[in-house]
Amino acid sequence: MPTPKKRTTRSRRDMRRSHDFLETNTSVKCSNCGSYKLPHVVCPSCGYYKGEEIVTETAASKD
Repeated sequence: MPTPKKRTTRSRRDMRRSHDFLETNTSVKCSNCGSYKLPHVVCPSCGYYKGEEIVTETAASKD
C-alpha cells in the first residue's frame, strides 16, 4: 500500500474537514398560527403562506 511522501499540514487537513460539521435547521414562526416552520414554505399545521390560505384546513389536518 502506498504511503504519503509528505505530511499533510493542519491547514490542508482542516480545509478538507470544513464541510463535516453539523448545521442546525433554520425555522421561523408562522404568522398565522405561531408554530415553527421552514422559511419560504407553506405552514404544515395551518396551510397558510404569507397570510393567504394555500392548503385547505381538511388537507392540512390529514398529515
